[in-house]
Amino acid sequence: MDPSNQKHFTVADYVIFAILLAASMGIGLYYALSGGRQRTTQEFLLADRNMHCLPVSLSLIASFQSAVAIIGVPAEIYTHGTQYWFIGCAYILGLFIPAHVFIPVFYRLRLSSAYEYLELRFSKAVRICGTLTFIFQTVIYMGVCVYTPAFALNAVTGFELWGTVLATGLVCTLYTTLGGLKAVIWTDVFQTVVMFAGQLAVIVVGIQKTGGVSEVWRKAQEGNRISGLDLNPDPTERHTFWTLGIGGIFLMLSLYGVNQSQVQRYISARTEKEAVRSCYMVFPSLQLALAMSCVMGLVMFARYCGEDHSDKLGTSSRDAMVIYFVMDMLQGLPGLPGLFVACLFSAAL
Repeated sequence: MDPSNQKHFTVADYVIFAILLAASMGIGLYYALSGGRQRTTQEFLLADRNMHCLPVSLSLIASFQSAVAIIGVPAEIYTHGTQYWFIGCAYILGLFIPAHVFIPVFYRLRLSSAYEYLELRFSKAVRICGTLTFIFQTVIYMGVCVYTPAFALNAVTGFELWGTVLATGLVCTLYTTLGGLKAVIWTDVFQTVVMFAGQLAVIVVGIQKTGGVSEVWRKAQEGNRISGLDLNPDPTERHTFWTLGIGGIFLMLSLYGVNQSQVQRYISARTEKEAVRSCYMVFPSLQLALAMSCVMGLVMFARYCGEDHSDKLGTSSRDAMVIYFVMDMLQGLPGLPGLFVACLFSAAL
């Protein structure tokens, strides 16, 4: 049976999805009613500068892992092969430099934002320009991030896109405004676990249904989806070690060095040492997240051998193949489709 014709969650799927939203709201309410109840700017925006490195590191991962990455990376591997995997090489310097260059500056100045540094270093005009640029970029980025899980939920349940986008925005806004940065960080911890669990479920079931690890590897090799190290200096190539390794470092610096979402998490740590440690702890988790996304793409290829079924979901985007694949793999397994959609929403939230 064509999985794209199956548009209904089971009761277990709805329960799992509801638990995700309820837990996120519950964390927000807890921090709204505990401690200082978010009555001071330092508590609301900086979590009283009292966070340990583990929750901060998991929060850093959650803010980096969007639903776009969970959908887009497997689609990239499915279509073009594993060359993209080499972006993981950029994570080394991309985290080492922020840990020892950016974090000490932000933390020792006792700043509340990256833009405060711009004003101290340059002028108020530069601060305003930096702030407006970040707001503009973030609003556009949020639109894409929220649309992706909304499309997935529409594909598997038939829910209207506008309703899903509205629900996502309301839940996120409520727990953020009620619980402040503490709620944001601890919901990120919970959502990171859900993200990994959802991807792992799809990979395990997918490998089982495609004949095992050896069969997945065989089909990926026959389909030329296993890529070696490409040292071609041609900048017009889609992906090479140079564009991914060197370009990826600058991407990581923009995300983990000066991005306000990350800076605010760093300076919420108890000490500078804890902030640096949280940055280092991100590395293995990012590598794991990248590996899981790439393996999902290879399992997809072993299942469909490059065929495009995205049109069955009413779109021409190859990214929709990931949704089709998840529906195909998880149909008839109560709870697992809900877990994967919860995984996407966790990344979006």
